[in-house]
Amino acid sequence: MPNPGRYSFLLCFGLFGATGCAQAPAVANTVAEATASVPADADPAAKTESLSKYRLSTGDVISITVYGEDDLRREKVRLTDAGTVSYPVLGELQVRGKTVGELEKIITDGLRGTYLVNPRVAVTIDEYRPYFISGQVTSNGSFPFQPGLTVRKAVSIAGGFKERASQSKITILRDGDPTNTPVKADLNTPVHPGDTVTVGESFF
Repeated sequence: MPNPGRYSFLLCFGLFGATGCAQAPAVANTVAEATASVPADADPAAKTESLSKYRLSTGDVISITVYGEDDLRREKVRLTDAGTVSYPVLGELQVRGKTVGELEKIITDGLRGTYLVNPRVAVTIDEYRPYFISGQVTSNGSFPFQPGLTVRKAVSIAGGFKERASQSKITILRDGDPTNTPVKADLNTPVHPGDTVTVGESFF
């Protein structure tokens, strides 16, 4: 049987000479290094894990499904200013600060025994509360949040930087931060629902 490795070597030698063949491993190493340098936040699995820790708040829109129980389905319900939703059987539920998983458990525990034997509950987020951007961007205001949002994307959605914008004077006020203190950010900093991004002005 022909040796594939031998033919590969002969082809490489014939096309590029000995020097080209010797450089091939170096090229492969460069590609491997470039791949290894891809930011972790580019991994969809990492984004999924981050969203699983997302805590609901005023302005979020959710849907609640109990399999096999259409009368318990609630679709596209926006959380009230108090961070609550009204739900059949259980009444007004305090949702603010809860993750999707925690809310599923609250509803499951509330329905089990008194109303259903083994309820299967699923909560989905249909719409995230918006983020806000102000300062030296084309359009100041609120914009719909998108999973994987960064300062770079947020600025682009807002129409881009103005001429006097300073990329070294970007801050983010995190939603729910008890200290209400803006933190310094760059173009790759993640933006979360409810955050306020401010782009400062350059004086030079």
